[in-house]
Amino acid sequence: MKGIFITMEGPDGAGKTTQMELLSASLQERGYEVLLTREPGGTKISESIRGILLDPAYKEMKPETELLLYAAARAQLVQQVIGPAVEAGKAVISDRFVDSSVVYQGIARGLGIETVYAVNRPAIGKYMPDATFLLDLSAKEGIARKKNQAELDRMEQESLDFHEKVAAGYRTLAERDPERILTIDATLPKEVICDMIKGKVFSLLR
Repeated sequence: MKGIFITMEGPDGAGKTTQMELLSASLQERGYEVLLTREPGGTKISESIRGILLDPAYKEMKPETELLLYAAARAQLVQQVIGPAVEAGKAVISDRFVDSSVVYQGIARGLGIETVYAVNRPAIGKYMPDATFLLDLSAKEGIARKKNQAELDRMEQESLDFHEKVAAGYRTLAERDPERILTIDATLPKEVICDMIKGKVFSLLR
């Protein structure tokens, strides 16, 4: 069985976790062993880096530091988890991957798309996603969905202007790579979103 690497992208509150779980169940029904992971995180080292990146106490963190920390966490995840799982024929579904860095650090932070790709090339190696699903949601709607959360992390606490740049950045990225990135309206019913995702994934598997 051929391995496949799938990523879920979009602003905070877009429903990525729900769709990952629904897709995982469908793939398992078809006989796939599924591995769910997240960024930053997914390994002991990467989770430790996640703690630094998302800690609200580190508001003074510079964009360049942020970019390099995300890339470091990604390198560990790819080499320790994603790469071996894909090579073993598993279906890997990740909550975020390099597209997040392109959008958050490259576009919203202003470091530049090509700079982000250059920094992340050693971290990614050959493992770009086979399919990416962008759950498109306005910044205001995303913030509204997170408002009942007990504590927002450092990235979630950013300004509305920043989150609007993120939302717009994702749309720009999807326009650059429409074959890999499928944009889906995140306000649609979760069952409709799930059917759209399964349609693309199962066509790839065929």
